[in-house]
Amino acid sequence: MSSSVVTAALRRSKVRYGIVAMLFLVTAINYGDRASMSMVGAPMSKQLGIDPIGLGYIFSAFSWAYVVAQIPGGWLLDRFGSRRVYFWSIFSWSVVTALQGFVTIFSSTTEIIIMLVLLRCLVGLAEAPSFPGNSRIVAAWFPANERGTAAAIFNSAQYFATVMFAPLMGWLIHTINWQSVFFVMGGAGILASLLWLKVIHNPDAHPSINKAELEYIEQGGGLVRIDTVKPGAALAPGFRTEAVKQMFASRMMVSVFVAQYCINALTYFFISWFPVYLVQARHMSILKVGIVAAIPAICGFAGGVLGGVLSDALQRMGLSLSLSRKIPIIGGMLLSMSILAANYTNINAVVIAVMAIAFFGKGVGALGWAVMADIAPREITGLTGGVFNMIGNASGIVTPIVIGYIVKDTGSFNGALGFIAAHAFVAVLCFAVLAGPLKRFEIRKG
Repeated sequence: MSSSVVTAALRRSKVRYGIVAMLFLVTAINYGDRASMSMVGAPMSKQLGIDPIGLGYIFSAFSWAYVVAQIPGGWLLDRFGSRRVYFWSIFSWSVVTALQGFVTIFSSTTEIIIMLVLLRCLVGLAEAPSFPGNSRIVAAWFPANERGTAAAIFNSAQYFATVMFAPLMGWLIHTINWQSVFFVMGGAGILASLLWLKVIHNPDAHPSINKAELEYIEQGGGLVRIDTVKPGAALAPGFRTEAVKQMFASRMMVSVFVAQYCINALTYFFISWFPVYLVQARHMSILKVGIVAAIPAICGFAGGVLGGVLSDALQRMGLSLSLSRKIPIIGGMLLSMSILAANYTNINAVVIAVMAIAFFGKGVGALGWAVMADIAPREITGLTGGVFNMIGNASGIVTPIVIGYIVKDTGSFNGALGFIAAHAFVAVLCFAVLAGPLKRFEIRKG
């Protein structure tokens, strides 16, 4: 390497690291707000007399709206830019999260359930641009050989959210009441939305970036002017429709979409039924659950970061983009199938160890957003991320409800864990057999 290149690298600013740290923070709050209902689920259902099926519908209500709003959310990102749309997303979901703490002003259980379902739907609507926005910002701020790590960092925040917030939530429920969880989480999100405006800018407009870093990102494939030229805004509606049709005709794109649905089944088990499973099936107190639930979350976080680092390292070693993404995904999903072992022990410490291994594997394999930053068409990165997240989070509608029926009909969580393991196996098939080589999807024009 020449001395001029070395000097340029040394002078290069590191603004992109602050960007991914901000993505990590808001994603942790995002998942903390999603998981807040699972933490209050056991004491709330006991106080209000809600059965497992009713609780399953409350858990899934978030995803009904979240899924429906993905494509509009992706379009908004392409049309108005990530910074502005994401700010209103964070602020809005945080306000609605806080409002959930007021539902006990209603007199009947039925009214409370209806209001919780409605408010969870509103949280889902508001959060819709978040992950397409994350992917879009990573595509703009990071060269290809750092994108896996960056995407893994923000994606791993879903696990770290439990580490950050589950003990706090357990303590709030134990010392105050379950409603206080929503007030605290909503307030944290409002503060984060204000910080967002100070930290986040497009690469070519950021006040702290220098020319060396900007050139490094752009030369490595970063879409540094994604919000300056607004490529999606220039496209005719008919072109967008045709582009989506072409994506659904691609075996690679469909395989990645289906795999994300399956991977998210594990996520939604963890942020909906897992605390209830520990209370009802493993007879732990809610205070203990707040602490114990952090153990698999820490392992999921570690696996998530490791998966991204490993993927980028494999690419720098000379492996193709396709192999460097697929190896961690397939290996991680195979490891996550170990969740089935929890059905064969009555020792709680072993159960937690099994869950820790399973969620470590899930973390390693959760590289879907890195893959999306690699393969999404340049013209409609936000819209493509919206489609991807819509299909992936349809799992959030199905998984909590199906598990609710399984638990009610069988009186056990054994079938539920088998249901989750089967999804991990399908994800392996999608990447190992069906997807083929991973590469940037090019839209045919004219």
